[in-house]
Amino acid sequence: MRILMLSWEYPPRIVGGISRVVYDLAQNLGEKGNEVHVVTCMDKNTKEFEKDKNVYVHRVNTVGPDTKGDLLKWTAQMNFAMVERAIEVINTIGKFDIIHAHDWLVAYAAKTLKHAYKIPLVCTIHATESGRNNGIHTDMQQYIHDSEWWLTYESWKVICNSQYMRNEIRNLWGLPDEKTRVIFNGVDIHKFDGIERDWEFRRKFAMDNEKIVFFVGRMVNEKGVQVLIDAIPKICNYYHDAKFVFAGKGPLLDEFKGRAWATGYAHKTLFTGYISDEDLLKLYKCVDVAVFPSLYEPFGIVALEGMVANVPTVVSQAGGLGEIINHGYDGMKAYTGNANSLADCILELLYNWDNKNEAIKANAMRKVHELYNWDGIANQTFDVYKEVIEDSRNNVWENTELKNGLKEINDKKVIHTVGSKSNKASKNAEGLQKIG
Repeated sequence: MRILMLSWEYPPRIVGGISRVVYDLAQNLGEKGNEVHVVTCMDKNTKEFEKDKNVYVHRVNTVGPDTKGDLLKWTAQMNFAMVERAIEVINTIGKFDIIHAHDWLVAYAAKTLKHAYKIPLVCTIHATESGRNNGIHTDMQQYIHDSEWWLTYESWKVICNSQYMRNEIRNLWGLPDEKTRVIFNGVDIHKFDGIERDWEFRRKFAMDNEKIVFFVGRMVNEKGVQVLIDAIPKICNYYHDAKFVFAGKGPLLDEFKGRAWATGYAHKTLFTGYISDEDLLKLYKCVDVAVFPSLYEPFGIVALEGMVANVPTVVSQAGGLGEIINHGYDGMKAYTGNANSLADCILELLYNWDNKNEAIKANAMRKVHELYNWDGIANQTFDVYKEVIEDSRNNVWENTELKNGLKEINDKKVIHTVGSKSNKASKNAEGLQKIG
């Protein structure tokens, strides 16, 4: 099967969780013999076209004359560039069997290519603007919200990463259950193979006698960092040898540092800021409890990473996180936004280190291998593709290629874009000829 994926992030460009999901899904589908092409954005020191293991990656330039600092202009530029690149690829190697769009940012390009080439479209909604902001409050949020609906409306099937997410989009846009499919995200079950606890490395973060309570993620309220900070006094009052390590960057990093200072336990906290992937893997093997107290989390890959790292994991009940953990069996689950509940869950692990933690870690590892491995997830996704392709063959496509608001991309613009290929684009086409 020839598959086209559209995503605004793909490694080494990593902004959020979408990048890793698209990478793992694409690589596993490619490993199974499918021809997978990903059209994504340029990043520092990346190539416009390359074969990345099992995946053909096409990167587009998203910087225009007036796009800096303007999300909507930047998104429009990206979609125009994606359409141009996809046309180039299709003209070189032939049509794709299916398009898989990831989130609202690529909705414009996905819909255009669907109608222009009569290619069935599937999308994955990884999160919603309403969920991220606890409702729609601004014109910008309304635009994004409408774009999300637009993408789901145009898609044959909508993939959700949790039952929570399925319910959310059903309530937001009235999608029928038969149009949605729940397919969990996964984790590389071999991610920590060969990595052992490095005590010298660990001493950069805590003393040997201290148990490390660890958080990694963006420094924003959505991730619940403030809830963990507010839990620190109670935890330290009952368990003196604890150290709280926060890894990640974000707009509220300085605010969270100040909040930790205000608790009176700043000496028990460490904010690392940005941490490389290599150091993050090493750090996971050094920590004792992983905590992810999100206020909104459609799925929660970070919880899977804690589990596959063989670290006892504490999560909030928010969204998909609550579906991953079975409280007291393969992790601990706190009430969302409740610092007292979170402190109790962490203390339960710290005080029952030998008898409870080993069982929790073993149960968590078994669950990850059974439910969250990418081999099985790729098979489920492929089944959705086959279902959609078969269904599309039994439906009459409308003759109006760019119906319902797509006249913004008219024939002249497309012809002009294709006709103005750069020398680099021509070299990419030469590489594509080898694929065809």
